[in-house]
Amino acid sequence: MNEENYTEQVFKALGDSSRRAMLDLIKAHPGISVTELTTHFPFTRYAVMKHLRILENANLVLGQRTGRRKNLYLNAIPIQTIYDRWISKFSSLWASQLTALKYRLEKEQFEMPTPKPRQMYALYLKTTTQRLWEALTQPEETRQYFFGTEVISEFKNGSLIEYYSTKEGGGKQLAASGQILDIVPLKRLEMTFAFPYYNDQPSRVAFEIEDLGEVVKLTLIHDFEEESQTYQDALEGWPVILSGLKTVLETGQPLEMPVTAGAS
Repeated sequence: MNEENYTEQVFKALGDSSRRAMLDLIKAHPGISVTELTTHFPFTRYAVMKHLRILENANLVLGQRTGRRKNLYLNAIPIQTIYDRWISKFSSLWASQLTALKYRLEKEQFEMPTPKPRQMYALYLKTTTQRLWEALTQPEETRQYFFGTEVISEFKNGSLIEYYSTKEGGGKQLAASGQILDIVPLKRLEMTFAFPYYNDQPSRVAFEIEDLGEVVKLTLIHDFEEESQTYQDALEGWPVILSGLKTVLETGQPLEMPVTAGAS
């Protein structure tokens, strides 16, 4: 599927008010089950599944099975990609600040107990597993899409993994750090993750790589103990980072990105 057809599929999925309401619920409650989602709508489970299939085909919703339960997560990458296409680097900062203000002034519409928070993202890249692995593990690569930071690590189980930004004057400043928990080159990288300027509990990040032949699928899973400041920063930061990664790998050019709190 080419880029134009994919964009059309995303717009079609977003064009229905019931599907947008489903995305609102899934965003508010990551990991909500299909059964729980069904209780919020007046139509049948079959109709809910039909809407979900459209959302999943557009890569807007990711499903993860735990036994017989299917947990649902919002994937913001397709929306971020569309945003990057039409919003300039100058207006994007204003847009993000204004929408953040809007959400702070409004209360969430859906209230229900949720498990420990999790963020999931998936994107399909026209690249190879080797090229993607290099982009995740080499400092000259991460500098182009990870808010200007360079990754430093031995990339072994138990080793430190740190992201450094460049300060004015040329010095280096630690932007984020963690410890590698599991690493399988070209397939998986799991680590703890923390910002040095917050007192939040360390979270867990996993990059999972799947070779699908003509494209490579990258899934990112970020687990938290609570909805901390790190959670809020990651919610805004990961879609931008992953969209930038896709741009670098597919065009060879970095994506111009505004600085966010998570990258300061």
